[in-house]
Amino acid sequence: MNYPIIQVYEIQDPREAEEIIALGVDHVGSVILSDVEWQIPAIREVVKIVQAGGAKSSIISLFNDPDSVFRVLDYYMPDIMHFCEFLVADETGKETRERLMQLQFEIRRRYPAVSIMRSIPVPESGAQNDFSFLELAAEFESLSDFFLTDTFLSAHESASRWQPVAGFVGITGRTCDWNMARKLVQESYLPVILAGGLSPENVREAIETVRPYGVDTCTATNARDSDGKPIRFKKDLIRVKAFIHEACAKLQ
Repeated sequence: MNYPIIQVYEIQDPREAEEIIALGVDHVGSVILSDVEWQIPAIREVVKIVQAGGAKSSIISLFNDPDSVFRVLDYYMPDIMHFCEFLVADETGKETRERLMQLQFEIRRRYPAVSIMRSIPVPESGAQNDFSFLELAAEFESLSDFFLTDTFLSAHESASRWQPVAGFVGITGRTCDWNMARKLVQESYLPVILAGGLSPENVREAIETVRPYGVDTCTATNARDSDGKPIRFKKDLIRVKAFIHEACAKLQ
């Protein structure tokens, strides 16, 4: 592999999907926010556009009830089902982990053509933390096709404005510890996609440090409002193009 694959979240609009595919993105991710209003024709069209364009579609559901997840898979038929729950690598989270592993097992059995991506929370850069992310990865490795490293914040911050969805990791706009992420790349036999605060300004350094299979961008390539804050579900295509250019630069 000469260059890492490029994954972009959160694409909810068919026209934006067409623009993203034209830029050469490899994985295009969308998010289903609710198990009540889970049928969104626009996102279904995004999946079709992505697949027709030769890229892979990825769906995150912010719920994990098995019947609800199976309905999502039947309706959208994505290439990848992506799970990003916050996981705890000790006895307090054992029941949750077992339930999620059983869900991934059932997806493997019922939908053999669908790949499974599992987010592995990695502490943010500079954090003093002995979080056992490698143990989590080892538990989920045989039931996953990709790992994605995303930034884990402290329990206090996870309830703050930095972590918008309780119980899930991601969309923080902050980088994880790249040295820890590289450990996962080195120790896992699965392809690892690096996420967490990646931007056109830092993605080349991130790739050189971590050497991942792929890189993911969301918050740092979103459009900005008048106060300079990222707008969810709306991309800045100039920054996406710059991200791809920097990610595809020759590795040193």
